[in-house]
Amino acid sequence: MIKIGITGGIGSGKSVVSSLLAMNEIPVYTADAESKRLSDASPVIRKKLEALFGSDIYVDGRLDRKRLASFIFSSEKILKKVNEIIHPVVNKDFRAWTKRQESSACAIESAILVESGFDKAVDVILLVYAPVELRLARAMKRDGATEANIMKRMNRQMPDELKRKQADFVIINDGVQALIPQMDCFLKLLFSGNFRLNNKNIFRALTDENE
Repeated sequence: MIKIGITGGIGSGKSVVSSLLAMNEIPVYTADAESKRLSDASPVIRKKLEALFGSDIYVDGRLDRKRLASFIFSSEKILKKVNEIIHPVVNKDFRAWTKRQESSACAIESAILVESGFDKAVDVILLVYAPVELRLARAMKRDGATEANIMKRMNRQMPDELKRKQADFVIINDGVQALIPQMDCFLKLLFSGNFRLNNKNIFRALTDENE
């Protein structure tokens, strides 16, 4: 089974790409949603978060995410500690999830794929790229958040320039380039067995094919 890591900054359109993979019968593990589920359900996470913040970080058996966010946004050191608690549990859950899949490929969607170490659990990294201005507008509209709030979240993520160096493929989601032809090209290359060609921009392969 080929394991795909989908990453990209906030507002890049990772969920759209995930949906296109799902339409091609490739199941996708959404790290953000699963980390929220596990933060409530995992006794390992709960024990460590309570040791760090106190028992009132959980209310009625559920993580108080608003309270947690107040700690995280105040300190990079605290954010790092929280990530070191949650990420290994999510990583383990993803690996167990892949073993239950029966398809020829599966994927994990994570904005912090590389930073979290999830990249070690995949065979190929697919970066979804969009200009910062467009990402900002999308995120503000989607989350109903202020520009300052979104920019703060963006600044906590690895810059796209660094992510491109880690990625095997890049999908451009700028509202101009069509996504489906790019995805078709990606899947064709993926299943051809040539996915380690390190294509930093699959438009080159797409263009060559159409000439």
